[in-house]
Amino acid sequence: MSDTVESVIVAIDGPSGTGKSSTSKAVAAKLGLSYLDTGAQYRAITWWMITNGVDVADADAVASAAGKPAILSGTDPSHPTITVDGLDASGPIRTQDVTSKVSAVSAVPEVRERITELQRTIAASAVQGIVVEGRDIGTTVLPDADLKIFLTASPEARAARRSGELKGADVHTTREALIKRDAADSSRKTSPLAKADDAVEVDTTDLTLQQVIECVVTLIEEKRADT
Repeated sequence: MSDTVESVIVAIDGPSGTGKSSTSKAVAAKLGLSYLDTGAQYRAITWWMITNGVDVADADAVASAAGKPAILSGTDPSHPTITVDGLDASGPIRTQDVTSKVSAVSAVPEVRERITELQRTIAASAVQGIVVEGRDIGTTVLPDADLKIFLTASPEARAARRSGELKGADVHTTREALIKRDAADSSRKTSPLAKADDAVEVDTTDLTLQQVIECVVTLIEEKRADT
């Protein structure tokens, strides 16, 4: 198997707990591609709103502030970074407060427009190609991506993984939170969580992370061979 792949844009979508981030980073590192966690960008703008006293329940207020924060994403899969107004936000954006409010902020059209433009710019500038993971990459952000993959898993498997990441979190509570987040993301009017018609669906419920990584690498190599 080749350790490098010529420029290719890969969109990996799916709900939380399917192994999206771990898979995307590992695949990008293995194939010498850039990597972009689009969810981190939405978390970053949410964190900025909270920090700056914007009422995230007020869509008009969020819309008015959407263009203010300077968000910069590093695309090295071995060390992805994100800064907001020059400050390292990689830790703060993972707090429960941000997690509970990111769906509301992400649903505001002006926020999605701002972040989508940012994502497209990053993808276009990735000379060696890029793996972009999120919820609307294949459908909205990069509809012309060379390969689109949609990861799924049972709510139980996703909750078990996510509660393990959160260390000590109750699995049942985590499962309910994931289902609520899915409903919010899937039903929003602007760029909802959805599988692109031409995406390859991979159910990760009974697969190890390594198996998922190998599956995605194979799909990318097959795509390159066909072009």
